[in-house]
Amino acid sequence: MERRVLGRTGLPVGRLGMSASYGVPAAAVERAFEQGVNYLYWGTFRRGGFGQALRNLESQRERMVLVLQSYSRVAALVAPSVEMALRKVRFDYADALLLGLWGSKPPRRILDACRKLQERGLVRHIACSTHHRPLVVELAADPGIGVVHLRYNAVHKGAEREIFPKLASNGANPGLVAFTATSWRQLLNPKKVPKGERVPTAADCYRFVLSNPAIDVCMTGPADEAQAAEALRAAELGPMNEEELAWMRRVGDYIHAH
Repeated sequence: MERRVLGRTGLPVGRLGMSASYGVPAAAVERAFEQGVNYLYWGTFRRGGFGQALRNLESQRERMVLVLQSYSRVAALVAPSVEMALRKVRFDYADALLLGLWGSKPPRRILDACRKLQERGLVRHIACSTHHRPLVVELAADPGIGVVHLRYNAVHKGAEREIFPKLASNGANPGLVAFTATSWRQLLNPKKVPKGERVPTAADCYRFVLSNPAIDVCMTGPADEAQAAEALRAAELGPMNEEELAWMRRVGDYIHAH
């Protein structure tokens, strides 16, 4: 699998990430890790199978980029959440603590709580997730933010105008991780795709995202072995050609308009 350096974190990552939220079994996570999926998101819903896979992969911890998430708006609750998650998988630290779904920059009290975790060695980098595109540019200017999760897919392409051209060209940006590649499965729904157009697969959606060089990692959220294999197929096929990109854009534009 193609690898990238995750922005200013310096962490080497495969270009597909995997989320714990949808129930992917342990064996599928371990197989994906063997094929280069090392950005592992033990986040919104910490499913048992994913946790078991992390424990099984403990001997290869240095190859892994473990991401924990906190939605807390109460600073005092950030550390206990991280400590509990680390205990559950028997790891000493997380590579990134993802502050979830902020519409404006997290307040100082939250960032200070994260920095204390960094000082304790429990967290290496601070990350932030947002749907608000102007915030991505603001976060990119903060050297304390190492990773940003943003929405980007064939339906929601606004980042191509509002984010990517505004980022620094000197390599000092945070790592960019795209979520909702399938637009909450809208792109996979035959009823939403215009007549005469082929219905995209999940692999198509991931490939569309990965075709944009601004994105370091595209998140996947498989629920079973078959969906995990479909995600890996995207990595095997690689970026889309111009004809494929034009097709995905037509489908995405139609869904967005309707």
